[in-house]
Amino acid sequence: MGSSPAPPSPEFLAVFRAAAGPDGTLPFARFMELALYHPEVGYYRRPRPRVGRERGTDFYTATSLGPVFGELVAAACVRLLEGRDPGAHTFVEIGAEPGGGVLAGVPHPFAAVRTIGIGEAREISGDCVVFSNELFDAQPFTRTVFRADGWREARVALDGGTLVEVEAPFAGDDGAAAEGYRFDRPLAAAALADEIAGQPWRGLFVAFDYGKTLAELRENTPAGTGRAYHRHRRSDDLLAQPGEQDLTCHVCWDWIGAALGRHRFAEPRLEFQETFLVRHAGAAVAAASGAEAGRLSPRKLALLQLLHPAGLGQRFQVLHALR
Repeated sequence: MGSSPAPPSPEFLAVFRAAAGPDGTLPFARFMELALYHPEVGYYRRPRPRVGRERGTDFYTATSLGPVFGELVAAACVRLLEGRDPGAHTFVEIGAEPGGGVLAGVPHPFAAVRTIGIGEAREISGDCVVFSNELFDAQPFTRTVFRADGWREARVALDGGTLVEVEAPFAGDDGAAAEGYRFDRPLAAAALADEIAGQPWRGLFVAFDYGKTLAELRENTPAGTGRAYHRHRRSDDLLAQPGEQDLTCHVCWDWIGAALGRHRFAEPRLEFQETFLVRHAGAAVAAASGAEAGRLSPRKLALLQLLHPAGLGQRFQVLHALR
């Protein structure tokens, strides 16, 4: 299925060999788990900046644009609580970067703010707003490709010192596709949503991310949606320099919505980021737009990036639901 010309580090090779099965291979999702989250060589466990526009970072998110994003998120969440007292709710952000958080330095009406970082226990209870920004797209996914004899699963093997993809039978045969159609299945993201929703808390679930419906993933993305990011450049070489680059794929909104439904959330609603912020934080948007009249301030530039369809406005979606 493919190989990478960029060799892994000796440290990652040792981790890979220790984790590989008797045949010397790993399922792609397991390889991705090691490459992103292994406590010693995982990309998200390394003590270096990843998010932002500064030199040495790999990608930026809405939180990189300053406090205006947090202000809009707080305002939208208050409205979406539908009359429940925000002062009785803890704002819980899952997946925040170390030392960060969408509400860091932002005035808010919540009882408390709690951030749950990578590797920390995800224990949630009581009245909460549970928020995430690009959490689900960073979960391991299962790579599959359709061949004449059905769906095949990608595994990762070592060929000398090079990582290569090889194919193996895939147990989840769920209908035919065109020859060579690749379906990167975000199964771990769905499992994470199920874990979060299954905990003893009530309140509001809000997830900012990029994703597609199941039909879109099955019919409109023949090359798959898995991507790598390093120094703000996108790559299709997911096996290159493991532990040094971000790996991601589009989430399946249908699967995340189904997980919420299984745990008695009201019908989830999916909106583009632009629509979500204007519809549910309109007063805060107007206040930010009207401030510092007569000049294009950094806050206004950030707001434009958050809302404009060519910026982040339609690149990201927001799934939200109450329980």
